[in-house]
Amino acid sequence: MTIFAPETARPVTHYDYAMPKSRVRKKPVYTPPPRSVRRKTSPRWVPIAMVACLLVGLAFIVQYYATNGGMVGLSVLTYWNMVIGFVLIVGGVVLATQWR
Repeated sequence: MTIFAPETARPVTHYDYAMPKSRVRKKPVYTPPPRSVRRKTSPRWVPIAMVACLLVGLAFIVQYYATNGGMVGLSVLTYWNMVIGFVLIVGGVVLATQWR
């Protein structure tokens, strides 16, 4: 035996039963604060210092390998030439993250 809905000629399904009303939201919907129209830009010295640090650090390492650590004035530093070069390169990468 099939039960039909009184107002239609179709069989009754579980969708025909009344669903409970959803609760009304008490808090207002979150709206983020407006973004500033002007974009923040980095000072002009940031990209210049970034490129300078990267190139000087690379040059420091290349001169160390090219002269086998025997360049006058820098031969006293021995392996510290590598540390100085890598610190300059890392400084350039840190500055690159600040560039907008």
